[in-house]
Amino acid sequence: MIVPDYLRTMPKFLVIQTAFIGDVVLATGILEKLHHFFPDAQLDYLVRKGNESLLAGHPFLDEVLVWDKKAGKYRDLFRLLKVIRAKKYDKVINVQRFAATGLLTVLSGAKERIGYDKNPLSNFFDRRIPHIVSTTAAPKHEIERCNDLIAAFTDNVAYKPRLYPAAADHERIMRYRKGNYIVIAPASVWFTKQYPAVKWIPFLKKLPADLRVYIVGAPGDASLADEIISGTGRENMESLCGKLSFLESIALMEHARMNYVNDSAPMHFASAVNAPVTAVFCSTIPAFGFGPLSDQQSIVEIEYPLACRPCGLHGRAACPQGHFKCALDIRDEQLLTSGGFFHTA
Repeated sequence: MIVPDYLRTMPKFLVIQTAFIGDVVLATGILEKLHHFFPDAQLDYLVRKGNESLLAGHPFLDEVLVWDKKAGKYRDLFRLLKVIRAKKYDKVINVQRFAATGLLTVLSGAKERIGYDKNPLSNFFDRRIPHIVSTTAAPKHEIERCNDLIAAFTDNVAYKPRLYPAAADHERIMRYRKGNYIVIAPASVWFTKQYPAVKWIPFLKKLPADLRVYIVGAPGDASLADEIISGTGRENMESLCGKLSFLESIALMEHARMNYVNDSAPMHFASAVNAPVTAVFCSTIPAFGFGPLSDQQSIVEIEYPLACRPCGLHGRAACPQGHFKCALDIRDEQLLTSGGFFHTA
């Protein structure tokens, strides 16, 4: 590996990932690795508005740039472009594959502009990296795809994502850390990625009666949490939907006996603090490259081949076949076993 002279003394990097929150988490592996190889480097990260709180207090970041699409998508894009050009980055590393961030990359003024070949403006990048879709026959995790962007000036080892809840975040959730507890994150933006309430309820009924259960999620997930709680009849369950910040939720998950999640952002939260996790995959499959990365992890999915699964790379608003067997045919015992629990009913 030949390191250019400009990378030998305090280089300046910008990482761009303006997709959804789970994607932002997974791309933090790039920050971990850049800091390891270039500990004196200036590291900046560009995210969409709403995701910046995840990175509060991050020890390796100098600045978090925020793209506020609601303030005028392109007006704010050109505001960002002025900021980026003024910073004179050595490398801009674009993890996104859309034209808007491609434009920022191309016009950034960086010494080297790096991104995936699937970006519409990739012909103008200095380094075009093949974006390889993971398959069952040739699995490739998203953190490996992220690493492909920086492998040429580091090495081929993908670093795991990491987030850093502050002492204040841990302090705010101390009152919930009473004895043995689990966390469930039952919601998802996509219907077919969401393990349904009618499945969470019988599973939760079979857990030990003295085990505390917390439900985490956004304010809009509160009604789902209430439905699950009322359906179980458990007294030691509590909805924290909308009551905790991202980092507070992550701090709570870090100390849980087990975290039960969908194929969604909370799975990546668990990975980012190496928390124990059971990931329930309904319509999507782990072979797409977005599975859990924690040392203690389990994947729960339907136990027999289903011709219509997966029905797409992303979730859907409804089951195309109308039966949703990929979720409804998962057994309670699969979730119980993954958490080290036994059927108590």
